[in-house]
Amino acid sequence: MTKLNQIIAIEKSVKAKAGRVLGDAGRELSKAPLLSGISRTYQPKDEEGEQLPPESTKVQRRVEEQLREVASAMTRLFDVTATKDRTNAVATADVVVDGEVLVPDVPVTYLLFLEKQLAELQAFVKSLPVLDAAESWAFNDAADCFATDPVKTVRTKKVPRNHVKAEPTEEHPAQVEVYYEDIPVGYWTTVRFSGSAPAKRVAQLSERLEKLQFAVKFAREEANGTEVVDEKIGDRVFGYLFGE
Repeated sequence: MTKLNQIIAIEKSVKAKAGRVLGDAGRELSKAPLLSGISRTYQPKDEEGEQLPPESTKVQRRVEEQLREVASAMTRLFDVTATKDRTNAVATADVVVDGEVLVPDVPVTYLLFLEKQLAELQAFVKSLPVLDAAESWAFNDAADCFATDPVKTVRTKKVPRNHVKAEPTEEHPAQVEVYYEDIPVGYWTTVRFSGSAPAKRVAQLSERLEKLQFAVKFAREEANGTEVVDEKIGDRVFGYLFGE
């Protein structure tokens, strides 16, 4: 019994052969000398005249012959494609994750769609920004995002001070050096907020996606094992197109 995956496996080569035969036929039939032939015989005017050998060129390409070759190759392509599409219409499988049916009876064409979309989602999830691991984060309902614990820091102000290096004398004034001292004047309380996701959450999403991707691939393989609905439409099509 032929399976859908076997039809899919040969479809590409059948399509390539049909395209090659059609292209070759078109090129051959466009060469007028290949379709032309001639036969000439020579007869001298009298018996003493020069005898010349006959000349002939055979017809090398014939339209009807080329039509038969094209029809043969295209018929195979039409039948294989029709068989694949007809079987795709009935080939289904369940998507099973962790032993549970997540989505039942999914058509094989939709499973192909799912595979592509899940691969794009996996790439998206793996690029999600994650919270800075150097900080401790907790979800803040009021801000609707993650926040750190408050951190209190001192705000200081530089205040000038005088340092007497030498007392004044009768001959010299005092030697005074100005320096600045940091004096606490207040306190900053800082809370950092972030809309990023915890690394654990991103890893969880990626793991779920990976499980679903495997499940979809398994389902596709199962659906592709469906026995084909054999179609033979090429003969009817080309019987009409190229028939007498």
